[in-house]
Amino acid sequence: MADGSSSLAHSPAPALLRHDWSVAEIQSLLNLPFPELMFRAQATHRATFDPTEIQISTLLSIKTGGCPEDCAYCPQSIVHEDSVKAEKLMAVEKVLEEARKAKAAGAGRFCMGAAWRSPKERDLETVCAMIEGVKELGLETCVTLGMLDDSQAMRLKDAGLDFYNHNLDTSPEYYGEIISTRIYQDRLDTLASVRDAGINVCCGGIVGMGEGETDRAGLIASLANLPAHPESVPINLLVRVEGTPLAKADEVSPLDFVRMIAAARITMPKSRVRLAAGRENMTDETQTLCFLAGANSIFYGERLLTTPNPQAQRDRALLQNLGMHTTGIGL
Repeated sequence: MADGSSSLAHSPAPALLRHDWSVAEIQSLLNLPFPELMFRAQATHRATFDPTEIQISTLLSIKTGGCPEDCAYCPQSIVHEDSVKAEKLMAVEKVLEEARKAKAAGAGRFCMGAAWRSPKERDLETVCAMIEGVKELGLETCVTLGMLDDSQAMRLKDAGLDFYNHNLDTSPEYYGEIISTRIYQDRLDTLASVRDAGINVCCGGIVGMGEGETDRAGLIASLANLPAHPESVPINLLVRVEGTPLAKADEVSPLDFVRMIAAARITMPKSRVRLAAGRENMTDETQTLCFLAGANSIFYGERLLTTPNPQAQRDRALLQNLGMHTTGIGL
């Protein structure tokens, strides 16, 4: 992997942090001529980050299936046909074994996901033990456990949690088309509890669920107008899973997806913008354009919860070919 060079970063003036983006403004960004959009995104990116640096995270499903929510994209929901089999919460030592493998493979952050509406007390104790163990390995920790209240967020903070993932998924207006078992404000309330506890926020959304351009702009606006920008912003490309209501959703143009990455970068200049679900179906060229548009984080490993992810060897080859380097342990 190429060595990083600080001389490659920080040449333009830092972008101003805003929390008052209108949907119309973001639609205008998305509709810019592609070269102009990429130029603005790259200039914003270089003002804060080394443009050759990629942060690596690994995501493990610590409790799969059996979720009572009805998210239309998710095969872990019990309400969908052919949903994945419900499994028990993994043992702490098994999770730590996977964390050691992730660290050896180059991950700097270890993310743990559980298919819950919200965690139960006994399960939260076990997750806290996982967090403590992963921290002892020298990895950053992230969990996604569903909705939290203030006291649960503080428990996780006391265990040493670095990041909490809770995506907005889509715009407020389109949200009801995707999920009926909770409302948008439930998402925002959990994010507020996490932020109040002093935990970093990982929050993004999904592209390709049948939403229109206004909804895509609305998602970016909702993220960029949070009281503080999420430290990590995963932009997911829908993985169409048989047995879910979105199994036959239309494909998203690769350039339209790149435009979403660019809009996230411009509106949230200091956030890590992550390529998350859907990379398995992206060409190397599409991923390269995403990096040029300001994506500077990927999930690394063979699976993302229950869906495939590019093989590690492919990722290493792509980053090597691009002359990119990774944060933390080198690949």
